[in-house]
Amino acid sequence: MKTPKRLMPLVEDGLVDEVLSRLMSGKEADVYVVRCGSEIRCAKVYKEAAQRSFKKAAQYTEGRKVRNSRRARAMEKGSRFGRKEQEKTWQNAEVDALYLLADANVRVPEPYGCFDGVLLMELVTDAKGDVAPRLGDVEMTQEEAIINHAIIMQDVVRMLCTGIIHGDLSEFNVLLDEYGPVIIDLPQAVNASANNNAQAMLERDVDNMTRYFAQFDPFLLDSQFGKEIWKLYEEGKLQPDTILSGEFEETNEKANVGEVMVEIKAAYEEEQRRLERLRENN
Repeated sequence: MKTPKRLMPLVEDGLVDEVLSRLMSGKEADVYVVRCGSEIRCAKVYKEAAQRSFKKAAQYTEGRKVRNSRRARAMEKGSRFGRKEQEKTWQNAEVDALYLLADANVRVPEPYGCFDGVLLMELVTDAKGDVAPRLGDVEMTQEEAIINHAIIMQDVVRMLCTGIIHGDLSEFNVLLDEYGPVIIDLPQAVNASANNNAQAMLERDVDNMTRYFAQFDPFLLDSQFGKEIWKLYEEGKLQPDTILSGEFEETNEKANVGEVMVEIKAAYEEEQRRLERLRENN
């Protein structure tokens, strides 16, 4: 096929030898099957912000750190340079997340780098070597649903242990190869510790996946994996190999504001006494 304009620099630089076909067009990128030497990979070409239809992007980028202070200021002001840097940050978030998650044994495509808004990565295939289907296009038995759901929950746990939440996880952002689910599409990956929407997004990701698999195993509808995972995370008890039960007990206990205020006042007074002693000694 004719080489798309955005892929021409990669062809000219020898990173891509041939564009074989267009795989899909999504809300934030177009994906192509490409040949790199003897290997078949995929190239994800990110759309510009004006073309991208991903909604409420600011909710996802909240808490992301920009090391260069000049870039951070420009992004805050929304200048032309700032918008360009914002685009780079959005695009690099996915490749950074892929490297981090691969090291954490989360099943994601292997990344090969991001070049001028194009992410080169592994082409996930099935047992026949064809492009792996999206989870939403696959029928499965109840047993297969139980196994695949458990794999996804474990990967969600491993992701959270690295500090990342997918933020847009559904049956359309998971591929199924011969070994099981592979999580894709991570430019909106959420910083779990710095984003005020983190808990809601984590629970939404988990609920989306659970509802999908419940088509094949209705018993999953009674589970509370999202709440269980977040509770363990908040308490500092979540580990990559944590075994989940899917159970969560809601607590209706209300904080005793009066007692809390008394404790705060006592702590404050103690601190004042300590400072007074230090002044007297000096």
